Amino acid sequence: MSIRAPRKGENYELSVDLNSEYRDKRKDAIKRVIASMTVGKDVSGLFPHVLKNMQTDDLEQKKLVYLYLMNYAKTQPELVILAVNTFVKDSEDPNPLVRALAIRTMGCLRAEKITDYLCDPLQQLVIDNGFLQQLHEMISDSNPMVVANTIAALSDIHTIATSSHPPPSASDPAIFNITSSILNKLLIALNECSEWGRESEHICERVVPQFQHVNGSVVLAAVKVIMIHMRGIRREELSKQLIRKMAPPLVTLLSSPPEVQWVALRNVNLLLQKRPDLLSNEMRVFFCKYNDPLYVKVEKLDIMVRLANDNNVDALLSELKEYASEVDVDFVRKSIKAIGQTAISIESAAERCVNVLLDLIATRVSYVVQEAVVVMKDIFRKYPSTYEGVIPTLCANLEELDEPEAKASLIWIIGEYAEKIDNADELLNTFVDTFTEESYQVQLQTLTAVVKLFLKKPDSSQGVVQRVLNTATKDCDSPDVRDRAYIYWRLLSTDPTAAKAVVLAHRPPISIPRTTVSAALLEELLGEISTLASVYHKPAETFIGHGRVSADSIQRKGSELSDDRSAAQKALQTVVAGQQAENLLDFDDAPTQEGQPSGLAATQILPSTPATANFLSGTSANPLDDLVSIFGGMSASGGGSADGGLGGLGFGTTSPPSGSVISPLDSLTSPTTAPKPQEDLLGLF
Repeated sequence: MSIRAPRKGENYELSVDLNSEYRDKRKDAIKRVIASMTVGKDVSGLFPHVLKNMQTDDLEQKKLVYLYLMNYAKTQPELVILAVNTFVKDSEDPNPLVRALAIRTMGCLRAEKITDYLCDPLQQLVIDNGFLQQLHEMISDSNPMVVANTIAALSDIHTIATSSHPPPSASDPAIFNITSSILNKLLIALNECSEWGRESEHICERVVPQFQHVNGSVVLAAVKVIMIHMRGIRREELSKQLIRKMAPPLVTLLSSPPEVQWVALRNVNLLLQKRPDLLSNEMRVFFCKYNDPLYVKVEKLDIMVRLANDNNVDALLSELKEYASEVDVDFVRKSIKAIGQTAISIESAAERCVNVLLDLIATRVSYVVQEAVVVMKDIFRKYPSTYEGVIPTLCANLEELDEPEAKASLIWIIGEYAEKIDNADELLNTFVDTFTEESYQVQLQTLTAVVKLFLKKPDSSQGVVQRVLNTATKDCDSPDVRDRAYIYWRLLSTDPTAAKAVVLAHRPPISIPRTTVSAALLEELLGEISTLASVYHKPAETFIGHGRVSADSIQRKGSELSDDRSAAQKALQTVVAGQQAENLLDFDDAPTQEGQPSGLAATQILPSTPATANFLSGTSANPLDDLVSIFGGMSASGGGSADGGLGGLGFGTTSPPSGSVISPLDSLTSPTTAPKPQEDLLGLF
């Protein structure tokens, strides 16, 4: 009976071959290691064995070893440092391919210590060997791919150089300025470029043929160039011609997968804010399909509203009405909101939009009715006293409303047209009864609507206005609601005419802005089409660069800490110096005792406390608490006020003025005894 030796694993066999004395066997083992790594097998245990094969004249083997190092450097940072000498040696190799490979690999390794060894080879490459001058010369290269990569490299270097402090001079080779000769060279190379080399600035006539490219990124890059150069075009005919040529390729992008569609739609949305006539005849292209994801449908809705005009509004309303019967609640709400936006944008179509909304309200679907009520409120604000005939229909659906925004919208409508609604007081009483249970938004609207009702129908609404003011000022938790109630009470009790001028003031009609961003930001984003900035509709600096830690940022952080410590020391020195200074904020007419400091100069400082030491050294865990604890004896030395809280302001303790005004609401509030000062609702004014 023979005993079989335990089977060795595959990694063991590879380690043996990696340490073989035969070069071909070692190279074959490295290839097998890379193959295993590519399919997801863990071969990190072979790190030291692979590292031994780094020193070789075989360029193919060196590339394989570098590839392995880049993959496992993060998990083996200590062992990567052992390869530094070989990297430095390779960066000085006479073969330019070896030098470039070594520097590129060092830059890709995710190990902190490797950065220190990368600086010297890079400095030697860029400065001593004249790398920047060579880059500028390579713009004239006959290979368009070389030209494209050269432009990309020079653009990145230019961006970094101009953001440094202090900025370099105009003659610095790091500054890349496109002159007329450089532009001619780029235009010559344009037609020979592949799809990855078309991100440079070109003249509009040369770029227009790229609209037919099969790659969507090339199309958007061409659109960006056209939009940038159209700023300098003075001939209106040429601008319209370019706009017409731009529309078909943008429409073609909508046949892409949903993710690409969404990116294209976000860019189209941005383009329409600058050029509303860009796709004026392409409304039907943006109609939603049944299998479109929600994020695509939402973007299409926004674009359809922007494209709406007198010629296509009927087709749009028919489509939006169809969307309102979908099962996706969010999409239904946005579709109904789009109907309202169309009514506000196109006055001639407002009546048709209102009829569509009435048809939707008739379905009695809760979320449909509530969104329609919100939209009708905006239509009333745009067209006051125009569609009053729909108010009874809205009021009849009062029981269907359970969302704060819908309730607040209907309450606003009731208050705005209270004089034309016979049972307005009964409708508002419904909300007054549950005032404390409603959201703050509903409470504010109820309060304002009841005051409007009182100003329009004072005889029949005295009870309800008294009740809502009492509830809002005594039982409400929101300071905003209480403050508004006090203001209304004060207005009604002093000057009803002024109350009418404030509460019933004429409001300008609302409108929908053409752009979602400022004009300056829109111009900036149009120059960033086909990038994340144009997708997010935000400048790149708002979402790029945060969270990254570099040596410069760490150094800046250290300088900021030292600045904070010096600032803390200066602050305390200022307080100490204040003991000998005059108190500029002492407005008290009472004279101080001769020879005694006052105000800030009277502040007692405890220099020997640990808080002072921590504050001065910058090691305080809570600088605010330590700063407060530095000053002592204020309350014990008579600094406190006998009047109590808030420095003796005495809220609610002052006697009322002798000439009190007789309130129009006195008939509503007939107390049998005079109220105490603390209970006087007007005592705060």
